[in-house]
Amino acid sequence: MTNITQLSQLDLNQTYSYADYMTWRLDEALELIKGKIMLMSPAPNVRHQDISANLTALLHNFFRHKHCRLYAAPFDVRLYDRNKSILASEEIHTVVQPDLCVICHPEILDKQGCNGAPDWIIEILSKSTTKRDMNIKYDLYRESGVTEYWIVYPEEQAIHQFVVDDNKEYQLKHMYTDGDIATPYLFPELACELTEVFETWATE
Repeated sequence: MTNITQLSQLDLNQTYSYADYMTWRLDEALELIKGKIMLMSPAPNVRHQDISANLTALLHNFFRHKHCRLYAAPFDVRLYDRNKSILASEEIHTVVQPDLCVICHPEILDKQGCNGAPDWIIEILSKSTTKRDMNIKYDLYRESGVTEYWIVYPEEQAIHQFVVDDNKEYQLKHMYTDGDIATPYLFPELACELTEVFETWATE
C-alpha cells in the first residue's frame, strides 16, 4: 500500500472511505463529505478563535459535571444516515470536524472520535466555509440526526438556531443577535450571553 503523505497523491474526483482517511499522513487539514475530499480553510482569524474560545469556556463550565461532553476541533465526527446502526470504517464516507459539538451518548465515542451524530453542533462561519456550513453541512447534520445546529455569524454577531422537528427536518427556532441571551433547545438551563460570546480583540 502506498503511503499517502501529499495531497497530490489523491484523486479529488474519487470516492474515499473513513478507512482510507485513517491511513493518510497529510499536512493539510481536510474533511470527507460523502466520500469527496474537502479541504479545510486556512487557520481561523482572531475573531473566529476568540468566539470559539469564549463558547468553549462557557460550555466547558456548564457540562463539567454533567453527563454530556463538549468536544472542540480538531475532532473527527463520522456521519451517516440516522437510521443505520454504528458502521465500520469501510462503510463510512463522511468525516467532519465541527468547531464545537456536544455528545450525550458515550457509546458513539471511541479512540478516534465520534462514530455517529452528536446531539448539538456549533459551526462558526468564515468566508471560506460559509457555503459548506450553511448548505452542505446543514443537510449532512439533518440527515444524520444532529438534533440542534447553531450557525454563528462573527461579523454580524448573530446566531441562527436550528432544531429538528417531528418530520426530521430543521426548523429555524431562533435568530439571536448581539445583546441577546441564546438558549439551547436541548439545554434550556444554559444561558449564552452573546455580548460575552462575541467579545474579541479583533480590530477588523
